[in-house]
Amino acid sequence: MIDLNADLGEGFGRWTLTDDEALLSVVSSANVACGFHAGDPSTMRRVCELAVARGVRIGAQVSYRDLAGFGRRAMEVPARELADEVAYQIGALEVFARAAGAAVAYVKPHGALYNRTVHDVEQAAAVVEGVRLAAGTGLPVLGLPGSRLLRAAGEAGMRAVPECFADRAYTAEGTLVPRSEPGAVLHEPAAVIAQALALAGARAGRSLCLHGDTPGAAELAARVRAALEGAGIRIGAFA
Repeated sequence: MIDLNADLGEGFGRWTLTDDEALLSVVSSANVACGFHAGDPSTMRRVCELAVARGVRIGAQVSYRDLAGFGRRAMEVPARELADEVAYQIGALEVFARAAGAAVAYVKPHGALYNRTVHDVEQAAAVVEGVRLAAGTGLPVLGLPGSRLLRAAGEAGMRAVPECFADRAYTAEGTLVPRSEPGAVLHEPAAVIAQALALAGARAGRSLCLHGDTPGAAELAARVRAALEGAGIRIGAFA
């Protein structure tokens, strides 16, 4: 069994990006934008309500404060400030998750913060400290296998959940190819499905991510799920 997650709620005000309703019919976990790279209170509330109605687990997708850059620009944020901002984002989403009858079940950094915490010890520790401030040690943390983030989470007594990507290219070192490079994002359905099957078969991660902001994301996610289930791999939230 493998968890299938997607980034959701990535709009702001009248601007929408992700097909939240369609994706929530496919995935088992929803990484909900918490207002720093995308998302606003009404969007967060709506996505939480839809997730609960469909039995999908809610995760906080925390980010650098970068609405203009969609959280994908490198930023220098002091560790204490970053920890406070991570806690703030989790707390904001928790309000809407609880109002919908659920709770935030895990935390996953977004974009530049996700990639930074692969190697940066200080930033990784700051994210973990933010999770601790918001929820103690009870929330699992998703990150790249072998990352400083997962190491810091484990050392803090949190569950460290390795994640892999169906629609992103990997370097020889097992990190994600930067989006600034050609071919960093896989768009061809056959390639995405093949990579999803290979990663799941190799047990490269406990959770498999599909980005919600890519064109045709909902249809692609449905095809990936069908291919996984056709190969005898069950889809379900990680325990």
